[in-house]
Amino acid sequence: MDAIQQHMLDTYRAARLSEPAPPPPGRHDRSALRGLYRHWFAHPPAGRPGPARPSGV
Repeated sequence: MDAIQQHMLDTYRAARLSEPAPPPPGRHDRSALRGLYRHWFAHPPAGRPGPARPSGV
């Protein structure tokens, strides 16, 4: 099942239960990736060097 099919199923279930419809797939992808990117730079994984930063800045 792909993301569109899952969204259609979730929308149908929400309508049957009189609940608000879920957001469409991909709606928050940019903000989620931006948050992960910022988190990685703030807390790089153990065993890997962090991003290269110029000295004296």
